[in-house]
Amino acid sequence: MPWVKKELCVGCGICQRKCPVDAITITNRVASIDDALCIRCGTCHDVCARDAVRHDSERIPLEVEEKVRWANGLLKHYKTTEDRRSLIERLSRHFAKEKKVAEMAMHRLQEMSENL
Repeated sequence: MPWVKKELCVGCGICQRKCPVDAITITNRVASIDDALCIRCGTCHDVCARDAVRHDSERIPLEVEEKVRWANGLLKHYKTTEDRRSLIERLSRHFAKEKKVAEMAMHRLQEMSENL
């Protein structure tokens, strides 16, 4: 999923004009991409002269930190070490399930690609 690095965006509007599904808006001279509308065509990335439209993989460390902060916020509600460990185990199972879903979806997409 493309995203806009706000520090690099000057709000020129090229990406907005070129987006085939009108998924990009400019607010306060900064572009933003509506994930629900975006069809992942890559046009915005290709036309951005400032290199402000970025790839998903760059966000991985940020997303990991976001999830860890979320988990730390939950841990505050548990008093005992045993309860905290139990929460961490549940969260680990939750993330393992998300990983499994992603792997299965990738497998299905590969099958779809092979059947084209």
